[in-house]
Amino acid sequence: MNGLLNTDDLDSLSQAERAYRRLRGEILHGDLMPGERLRAADLQDRYSLGLTPIREALMRLASESLVEGETNRGARVTDASLDELADIMATRRAIERLCLTAAMARGGADWEAEIVASMHLLSRTPLPADPGDREAAARWEAQHRRFHLALVSACGSKWLLRFWATLADHSERYRKVRLLHHHEAEAEVRDINAEHAAIMAAVLDRDPARATDLMDRHLTNTETSVARLLAPKGSKP
Repeated sequence: MNGLLNTDDLDSLSQAERAYRRLRGEILHGDLMPGERLRAADLQDRYSLGLTPIREALMRLASESLVEGETNRGARVTDASLDELADIMATRRAIERLCLTAAMARGGADWEAEIVASMHLLSRTPLPADPGDREAAARWEAQHRRFHLALVSACGSKWLLRFWATLADHSERYRKVRLLHHHEAEAEVRDINAEHAAIMAAVLDRDPARATDLMDRHLTNTETSVARLLAPKGSKP
């Protein structure tokens, strides 16, 4: 559900599930931006699906806070806000610390191998060249998600991983703002590969204090960059 689906994957699903996954993917990957209007009739034409599955998908996405209903006006993608960003990222840091600490205590050789492999692929995946390069952004996000999931995957708790996935989805929606505008000064682009490599090294060394501190800083730096892009010009978040 969190990755990109190919045409064969979508064709095998019910219309309602196809509508849900298409909409959800476009919201998370930036094709549908915060505040954008979602008219069921337009989506029906765009996806070549019936109105009923489109409406079911919109209701399902509303339950995930990715879509908001508008009285007599259909729906729209949930707006981005500095307050929500801060709330999401503070909760993400807390859950990440729990997951990462447990994964380091439980993870074995296969877990370590997936971390190394996912880091290698992420480091070889280029950032988008400009805001219109949505395919490159989606490819980078897929590898980025794989790396971060690899780090926490051995935590041993399905519930923690569910919470982690939900927070990762919502933070991805915000991070997309920065990813598509990483050339702008406000984005304050860092050496992300170096940050990821440092986190990986601490995790593989089974050093919880260092690993969680590096992860906290990594997530906080991203939050700060996104907040600067969301803030009105001339103000500081």
